Amino acid sequence: MEKGFKEIRMLDNFYQSSSFIPMPLCLVGTLNEDKSMTSYGAYSLCFPYYVAGKGYYAMILECRNSSNTCQGLLRTGKCTINFLPFTKKNFEQHVRLGFPGDTPAEKMKDFRFTSVDSLSKELDPNGDYPQMLKEAPQVFECTWVKELDGAQDDKVQEEYEGPYHNFNGITSKFGAHFILKIDHILMHDKYYDAIASGVTRKNFMPLPTNWGYRDSKNFWCSDYNKPIAVGIPDRGVDVASVRYAADRLQSDVEFTDEALAMLVKVPRPFLKLVLNGCIDWAKEHNCKKITEVEMKEINDKRSKEKKEKK
Repeated sequence: MEKGFKEIRMLDNFYQSSSFIPMPLCLVGTLNEDKSMTSYGAYSLCFPYYVAGKGYYAMILECRNSSNTCQGLLRTGKCTINFLPFTKKNFEQHVRLGFPGDTPAEKMKDFRFTSVDSLSKELDPNGDYPQMLKEAPQVFECTWVKELDGAQDDKVQEEYEGPYHNFNGITSKFGAHFILKIDHILMHDKYYDAIASGVTRKNFMPLPTNWGYRDSKNFWCSDYNKPIAVGIPDRGVDVASVRYAADRLQSDVEFTDEALAMLVKVPRPFLKLVLNGCIDWAKEHNCKKITEVEMKEINDKRSKEKKEKK
């Protein structure tokens, strides 16, 4: 082994006992037993899971199966994932809410954030949905995909005995994993505009980083610093690059791969402009999906307009 390296022993919760791993920091909201209140638990083991090609997008949440969050998800299958901006006071709340064993009422006794109804509740007033945090600049509303890994029959219990699932539901004597379909991504106006119009160092969302490691006395977290940007090497545009650009547009118009293949020669700086032009054409023609047929019509229209300008 290379000189200067030493192998460290792996222990339970290796991500915080035997290593340093940068992770998100979020508060997951679930309904309590009688559905009268949303309680929040602090989590960092919450990551993107399905990101493309599944028909929906999903996060994965890992938690103790005795936690309020686990019990809330087993009962209702609904949660909100709330990302708070960095301040020391916010971090102190995360640490307090991450302490195991407190009941929902105990957790919420000195809660300093503001719970408000979610978009799901607005769309379905009679449904049972956890609230979200007004102070969170970004919130994911999610539904547990309980059918995955045969976890649909998992219920709240005092203790969980095997057999356990592999990746969804109750996965061990002490642990649980939840595949969470993202129903809505909600953002404060400022950060919505940043993604829609162009992210810069000034309008980047100021989220903290949890460094995973904790000792017997402290949790460790980094404050927010403005990020740096390094340009992606310009190696020409391929269909995957065009698809990536198309998927990031705020539109319900779909593009087939064959249609996007007809845009590979568009210079990268103008790709978003061209795609938005295609979307505008689709809306004018009440079209929800652009195939190579529609793309040919769009290109013919564009060529005709160029000739008329000459």
